[in-house]
Amino acid sequence: MNHTTAIRRDHERPALLDLFCCAGGAGMGYHRAGFKVDGVDNRPRPNYPFTLRQGDALTVLANLIESGEIAAYSFIHASPPCQKGCTLTVGTNTSRGWGGTHIDLVAPTRELLDASGLPYVIEQPDGKADVRKDITLCGEQFGLGVLRHRNFELGGWTTGQPEHVRHRGYVRGWRHGQYRHGPYVAAYGNGGGKATVAEMQTAMGIDWTDVREELTEAIPPAYSEWLGRAFLARTLAGAVAA
Repeated sequence: MNHTTAIRRDHERPALLDLFCCAGGAGMGYHRAGFKVDGVDNRPRPNYPFTLRQGDALTVLANLIESGEIAAYSFIHASPPCQKGCTLTVGTNTSRGWGGTHIDLVAPTRELLDASGLPYVIEQPDGKADVRKDITLCGEQFGLGVLRHRNFELGGWTTGQPEHVRHRGYVRGWRHGQYRHGPYVAAYGNGGGKATVAEMQTAMGIDWTDVREELTEAIPPAYSEWLGRAFLARTLAGAVAA
């Protein structure tokens, strides 16, 4: 059974809207946690393993809110483009012209998410000051071959921060003219000891796409599976208490 077939049979799962979904790293984790996932992205994503609506994510969300169709969903995940202000486009990279011309969609995304009335998650990398660090997740917390620190702002719900365990060593590759060996691969860019496509797939637990650009933008499904299970546990606890 492929992932698409599996999701079509999930009639009783709570529905989740996966905005700026790319190839579905986040979506797959939520699916594993127990959600029916619908994605939105402005580019064709033939490798996305669930139902995909192509279009501008904020326009789609605004239309769903205006029409009332947003009521079909129980939860929203959003990963707006993160180039402005993230670690890879600031610091020494600003001299190369990176980081200063990207549009920051976090604020308008949050505004629409609040207007939806639904609980949500906004995901961003380290270095983004405009996202609350309600939860920070790292690959080492899940025994993965990447570190890939990500911050998550939780809207309309809360959960506890898991322990950020000690890293086992370096990220493999060249840095400041020195090559380091280590248990983690650099799942971004090209050259300089960066991971191969196969290494990225293995390190992040993603086997349904072999497109480098999609892999470099993805979060490991383990992250969103943890978040999804935490949300569902709190929802179930609230229902039992009521």
